[in-house]
Amino acid sequence: MTEPTGRRERKKAATRQKIADTALRLFLERGYDAVGIRDVAAEADVAVTTLFSHFASKEALVFEQDQDFERRLTRAATGRAADEPLIPALRRETQDLVRHCTADSNAPIWQMIDATPALREYEESMRLRHAESLATAIAADLGLPPATTACRAIARFVIDAYAVAREADDPQAAVDEIFRMIEAAWETA
Repeated sequence: MTEPTGRRERKKAATRQKIADTALRLFLERGYDAVGIRDVAAEADVAVTTLFSHFASKEALVFEQDQDFERRLTRAATGRAADEPLIPALRRETQDLVRHCTADSNAPIWQMIDATPALREYEESMRLRHAESLATAIAADLGLPPATTACRAIARFVIDAYAVAREADDPQAAVDEIFRMIEAAWETA
């Protein structure tokens, strides 16, 4: 996550992190469905309105790094070196994201997500949004129209690669296998 520079921004970031950490702890201790927004706000010692100024929904509390992940993926497409091909840059970023998400410490979180229909649905909508952002970034980087089918398809493959690899026995090998297919598809496009 990018570091806020000013005092006010640092304070807001600290409050946001405190809310997210508190929510996650409560969800894991009591179960996602057993914890309400008011419970999280009270435990984090913030007003409900403060909580909602940082998070749009209860589900967003679980996926608090959502915007950072989205930025990282789009930056992999647009911020790569001029001589670096697109697909290897996206593979590298996807490998880093998968490594982060498959860390042993995150296993209880993914078990909760997988067991909670509202969280699975939120994750799917988040992935669709990430795919659209990535497609737009790829198209812009290549000077193509934003709705280019090839850009949208590759973006969806990349986002789905992350989800499929996260669930694989060997996530990094899965990323490599999936990206070989993505690279072949991109070369044909």
